[in-house]
Amino acid sequence: MAAVETVLGQARAKGRSALVTYVTAGIRADWLDLLTVMIDAGADAVEIGLPFSDPMLDGPVIQQASSAAISRGTTIPGILAQLREVSGLGTPLIAMGYAHHACTRGLRRYCHELADCGVSGTIIPDLPVSEADEYLAEARDAGLDAILMVTPATPDQQMQVIAERSRGFLYVMSVMNTTGRTYERDDDARWAVAARSRKHSARPVIIGFGIDTPERAAAAVTYADGVIVASALMRRVMDGAPSTEVGRCVREIRAAIDNAQ
Repeated sequence: MAAVETVLGQARAKGRSALVTYVTAGIRADWLDLLTVMIDAGADAVEIGLPFSDPMLDGPVIQQASSAAISRGTTIPGILAQLREVSGLGTPLIAMGYAHHACTRGLRRYCHELADCGVSGTIIPDLPVSEADEYLAEARDAGLDAILMVTPATPDQQMQVIAERSRGFLYVMSVMNTTGRTYERDDDARWAVAARSRKHSARPVIIGFGIDTPERAAAAVTYADGVIVASALMRRVMDGAPSTEVGRCVREIRAAIDNAQ
């Protein structure tokens, strides 16, 4: 069991909702400061978004963040080198990349490079579970939790298979849409996906996509074991918010989900 599953499993055992935040690697020069500020503000784990020119799952905010990082000359080797500098944070880091990142480097190399720089988990959203055998094996060999995703369209039988093969947690993509802001009218449906996922998963069920306010995060954790907050934070970063402001936003979400218990 790698660090992601250990930490989030312990949180669930204590009745504490998990908070997973996100930062696009290289979005600006102080992106590592954003990472540490999120942890100090109460994040249980942090997704590190690997910039990509065609992020098919990401909405406008994360696309812009990825473009900004690429424009700054951010590369995968550079990200790995920077992550080695903070490998002793003590909080699980999760690489959020695409199949292009892993396949161009080779699955074995990709997984071991991530593990060598202190990353504990990996997400590849555009790699179907039916094609993921080699990836899952290489992640396991490297000591990484390979986190798989389910959607509102995932049938129960397939959800069971994905839940059994996922490590760390089961990532619930709560709407059939890209990342980013959504509408309250979608909330009943998204909470139903989380509740259905819990029936199939022995691991923590963490919900993402459109968790953009403390209030929505608080509502989500009555149906799931935790939340993922990404675009709402990166929107502030793209608007030029200092790291202290980003930390304040994370603390507000942390307080909201704690008070929802």
